[in-house]
Amino acid sequence: MEVKNFEVWDYVVFAALFVISSGIGVFFAIRERKKATSREFLVGGRQMTFGPVALSLTASFMSAVTVLGTPAEVYRFGASFILFFIAYAFVIIFTSELFLPVFYRSGITSTYEYLQLRFNKPVRYAATVIYILQTILYTGVVVYAPALALNQVTGFDLWGSVFATGIVCTFYCTLGGLKAVVWTDAFQMVVMTVGFLTVLIQGSANAGGLHNVLEQSANGSRLNIFDFDVDPLRRHTFWTISVGGTFTWLGIYGVNQSTIQRCISCKTEKHAKLALYFNLLGLWVILACAVFSGLIMYSHFKDCDPWTSGIISAPDQLMPYFVMELFATMPGLPGLFVACAFSGTLSTVAASINALATVTFEDFVKSCFPHLSDKLSTWISKGLCLLFGVLCTSMAVAASLLGSVVQAALSIHGMCGGPMLGLFSLGILFPFVNWKGALGGLLTGIILSFWVAIGALIYPAPTSKTWPLPLSTDQCVPSNVTESVPPLLSSRPAIAETWYALSYLYYSAVGCLGCVAAGVIISFVTGHQKGKDIQPLLIRPVCNLFCFWSKKYKTLCWCGVQHDSGTEQENLENGTTWKQGAESVLRNSLRRESLAHVPGYDPKDKNYDNMAFEKITHF
Repeated sequence: MEVKNFEVWDYVVFAALFVISSGIGVFFAIRERKKATSREFLVGGRQMTFGPVALSLTASFMSAVTVLGTPAEVYRFGASFILFFIAYAFVIIFTSELFLPVFYRSGITSTYEYLQLRFNKPVRYAATVIYILQTILYTGVVVYAPALALNQVTGFDLWGSVFATGIVCTFYCTLGGLKAVVWTDAFQMVVMTVGFLTVLIQGSANAGGLHNVLEQSANGSRLNIFDFDVDPLRRHTFWTISVGGTFTWLGIYGVNQSTIQRCISCKTEKHAKLALYFNLLGLWVILACAVFSGLIMYSHFKDCDPWTSGIISAPDQLMPYFVMELFATMPGLPGLFVACAFSGTLSTVAASINALATVTFEDFVKSCFPHLSDKLSTWISKGLCLLFGVLCTSMAVAASLLGSVVQAALSIHGMCGGPMLGLFSLGILFPFVNWKGALGGLLTGIILSFWVAIGALIYPAPTSKTWPLPLSTDQCVPSNVTESVPPLLSSRPAIAETWYALSYLYYSAVGCLGCVAAGVIISFVTGHQKGKDIQPLLIRPVCNLFCFWSKKYKTLCWCGVQHDSGTEQENLENGTTWKQGAESVLRNSLRRESLAHVPGYDPKDKNYDNMAFEKITHF
């Protein structure tokens, strides 16, 4: 394959991204130097507003895998990927209305602290360890995979970009904390949008306008979006994307430390919810840009597919190759697109490093050493950022040795996300579930999701369910063209045609539903949790929607948890006590001496804020 090298202006534009990102970290390190507390460093003093948090959330969950992978997905399989806008909407609604209120009002910093309050320490630590391992692995792949694709197409230095990404992210995370991460993400979100827009504008102009792009895409069957086939083995249908996509994204987004950490950094719960809903608009914008980029790319390559003709060696190289052709006579613009891709990488890695440092400090360091001074806590938090920055960069180096296992590593986020979603759902939605049910459910969900995902790697799904749409090489320059043909399948067990052939978007649903089912059954077998031992703030009264006609059934569903005896603040005033192990929240937000009302609750505005957390002193 002919590699088209960057020019000077491309490197200038790309370098500007790293310089500005580092500068933001330095700015907040200087500005916040007098506020040397771990709370200020890890959660921005809990006084952030919704605007930058919304941009940060969008940037953090739209990695370079999205920038490079989604257009290639649309190019090969069609625009049905746009149906993710339904999944994103459900994810944001469930996160803001179901999970966020519980996390925000509990006064926690680590989402896994909730698991100790609701269950016990072993459940908390098990979930924390799983989160740390899967995040380090995923972050390493997020750094390496796009760097490899860009290197093979543009000649961009592979290890230079990998180490530059790791060093810059670690630098501004360690210096500026969450505020630096949030504001850098906001800047990188702008870069991602501008990068996509340049591709959209120039690409549609070259194709003769957006009308031509849509017409040629329709002729190539790329606009057959609504496929209501209920077959769960089909890779992408309306149901796999809207239902399976909701479980997948809710697992890696709705209960993810990175998301919740940004939300609880907002000064009020209303700001946190606004951040999520404005973030939804950002997710839709990036999704639309990526889908239309894929259609424009198909219009450009409709008569000579560079993948099946052997010009490139992998689908994730399609977008960089297209950009290098599109902007061949426009120095600087290829560099802008690479900056767009690496903005996704930087934001994802920075969010991961900050979240990893937070859960490690809150769940392990603070639990073992509860009386650390603010100054020492801040230095430990910075040291953890540095440590995880090194680990994530090292994981990127290790990813280069994994070969085909890289695809498996990318699936781990979804495979672990489903059981995590199930675990938090057990705690929030099922008051009778005990710690044995929670731990057993988590283990069951992990086993099921890994079983189906690893089985699918060993025995790939039948090509009739996953084969791409037709791609033409009719007008390619004659060369050693090798046509893509379905691989010959060796003898396969019967389970490979059913269970292992399940759409990858259902992996998370399998893990979540398996966790919930096992947790409920184990809790009933071992003796369910008593409602009087559960603090009402840890439960969401969702079943009230279905039992609104009968107070008796509502009481039965909540197993003795006193949600209907009055407002949440009245519940606390009447003497409801925390169960054993809730010392952290007592210290931070719900000290009995200050319970005139729920901390931060404004009855006039019917809203919660974080001012109470700043005023309450530690023991």
